[in-house]
Amino acid sequence: MGKTRFAPTLNDVASHAGVSTATVSRCLNSPNQVVETTRVRVLQVIEELGYTPNFAARVMAAKRSFTIGAIIPTMDNAIFARGLQAFQNELRQNGYTLLVSSSDYKPEIEKEQIRALVARGADGLLLIGHERENEMYDYLKRHQVPALVAWSYLPEARQPSVGFSNRDAMYALTQDVINTGHRRIAMISGVTAGNDRAQRRVQGVRDALHTNGIRADEMRVIETTYEIDSGAHAFRDLMSRTQRPTAIICGNDVLAVDALREARRMGVSVPDEVSITGFDDIELAEIATPALTTVHVPHREMGRKAAQELIAMVNGTSSGVSTCISTEIVHRQSLAKPRNET
Repeated sequence: MGKTRFAPTLNDVASHAGVSTATVSRCLNSPNQVVETTRVRVLQVIEELGYTPNFAARVMAAKRSFTIGAIIPTMDNAIFARGLQAFQNELRQNGYTLLVSSSDYKPEIEKEQIRALVARGADGLLLIGHERENEMYDYLKRHQVPALVAWSYLPEARQPSVGFSNRDAMYALTQDVINTGHRRIAMISGVTAGNDRAQRRVQGVRDALHTNGIRADEMRVIETTYEIDSGAHAFRDLMSRTQRPTAIICGNDVLAVDALREARRMGVSVPDEVSITGFDDIELAEIATPALTTVHVPHREMGRKAAQELIAMVNGTSSGVSTCISTEIVHRQSLAKPRNET
């Protein structure tokens, strides 16, 4: 028979590192509260000994799981990547582990995932957007699980949020498009049903048109999913009409880049024949040809502040404070003065 192997304990780590067990615990659970030299020494000993914290004991002692759940609409593109990475980094620095689920933009799947994360003991949840049934918020309240909304800021909403005004951001972008000289404007939007971010971006375009005396009810809006070629199909539809738009405002950068690709296939020059704009300012926007004029969303700042607020809600030091993150327009080559506006 082989030798019996004993797992190293918290006391073993403390003894080898020359610190107290409380310091070891802080290095694992709240590393930002420990000076760097001590933290590095403790983590090195943990690595050398192969120490693994007793998660079950930690949960029982603290009466929490130190786990935060996040349910995002999709993992198919980079729209949520930056914000979620910053969110996770901030959680890790405060001793929390992130569990991520994707709802595929389907409310019934999101419901299942909310219940599953609560059943698994998540201390708090990050949700995307405000559009969901009140019963889910009631469910979370009954189970005393704080929930914070991101990617949308609605001060009048029931749940606190750390996000931005989708309507105001798109209004500002549309105003720039109009100021460039465009009046025949169309839009490629994400599906608005069940998606308050998409709804308010469409509203922002319509409001800007109305402000400038352009009939918003005549604007052609095509709603589509975010699958490959969705933006291309919508672009082809818009450009096949007798009176082509001179500018196409897209609900996000993914749709806009797909529209740019279809323009090249069709031999339509951007921005000479039609201008195209995006929303989000993900990496694709800058490397696209031509580079996209778009709305820059500070995803990392939003993710970091969302984590800080949700941790405060879990710790009971905040009842949930909403924060509006400012966006800005990034002007690149895909927007120009219309050549034949009449």
